[in-house]
Amino acid sequence: MRIFEEMESEVRGYVRSFPTIFDVAQGSELFDESGARFIDFFAGAGVLNYGHNHPMITEAIIEYLQRNGIVHGLDKATIAKRAFLQKFRDTILAPRNLQYKVQFTGPTGTNAVETALKLARMVKQRSNVIAFTNGYHGLTMGALAATGNYFYKDESYGSRANTAFMPFDGFLGEDVNTIDYLRKFLSDNSSGIDLPAAIIVETVQGEGGVNVASIEWLKGLQDVCREFDILLIIDDIQVGNGRTGTFFSFERAGIHPDMVTLSKSIGGGLPMALLLMRPELDQWQPGEHTGTFRGNNLAFIAATQALNFWDNDDLAKAVEYKGNLLKTELEKIAADFPEFDPKVRGLGMIYALELPNGVASETSAEAFERGLVIETAGADDQVLKFLPSLLIDEDLLHEGLGIIRESLKVLSERRDKMMTGQ
Repeated sequence: MRIFEEMESEVRGYVRSFPTIFDVAQGSELFDESGARFIDFFAGAGVLNYGHNHPMITEAIIEYLQRNGIVHGLDKATIAKRAFLQKFRDTILAPRNLQYKVQFTGPTGTNAVETALKLARMVKQRSNVIAFTNGYHGLTMGALAATGNYFYKDESYGSRANTAFMPFDGFLGEDVNTIDYLRKFLSDNSSGIDLPAAIIVETVQGEGGVNVASIEWLKGLQDVCREFDILLIIDDIQVGNGRTGTFFSFERAGIHPDMVTLSKSIGGGLPMALLLMRPELDQWQPGEHTGTFRGNNLAFIAATQALNFWDNDDLAKAVEYKGNLLKTELEKIAADFPEFDPKVRGLGMIYALELPNGVASETSAEAFERGLVIETAGADDQVLKFLPSLLIDEDLLHEGLGIIRESLKVLSERRDKMMTGQ
């Protein structure tokens, strides 16, 4: 690991949590250079919904490269882009009666968020944006302004202008309807909150701790946006692409956002991000918003193959089944370790096991020693975030959950020894 410590910036993060040198991967398994095997409950922070190196995707990329298919094309027309757009329209948008235009942004999620915020401000001719507590939308300047976690912020960045924060669903307790709170701020001319161009929200806050917005809350949020002529932006970067059981996470609520940001798994494991917008919002002048890598043709090839999983509802049913299994097993684990005051929440195949007082980080570290890669989330890293591939084998899912149980048992026994002075 010395070369990484000598040459790579101190900003590196995940290598500190998972200190080994990985070599190969297949499906939901990783192997380091010594051949040690790890079950992957991390899935590239949501990039690998279809697992590592899915043969269907890999073979299509290899075939494209071997025939010298164009790799870098900016926003020129290519057959790879054409195939993706046709597949995305026919398989995803049309069956859901969604009439979005597609804009390819820079290759990461924060690029899509920056584009959405810029376009919303341009269209509405207002500068303010509303985001929510515990939200995460990226770390470039505009997206950072809409990200809630104080860890990522610094006064010297100058990134907080023109963004106001409101409480997410449940932030003020189960008995407080934060939509009413939001409406009061918007309707009172003395509230100090300028009428925003847009409201941006994750329907399930991933990095924020797997906080799930209720259907009623999401419907109420859309109603507020319509009432006050505000654009509704759904950030589906981590919890879209089937993570919650439907391709878009907002489908369960029956709402129709004005814009949707997609990245992570939309590229089939390769860098790609896009913005969906209602056609009347597409008011750009040619070249008004650009990016050198907004035409990743390898990602178009991979994405087109990945969308084949949505030709029918088999994957959605599998996510529902394995999601219920994950929920049931986590609730059993929580019941068996009451000393850690665990809490379980989630949807589809994104779940949280909340373990206060540093226990989540300790559990992640213990699990890694036993061959499981799982990250933490939440404002204080108090949550173990379960984010396995949607295609993970049921046996691997059980094996990984068994490692979590073993890790908590070790921590519990260690805690008992400390309390008894042994």
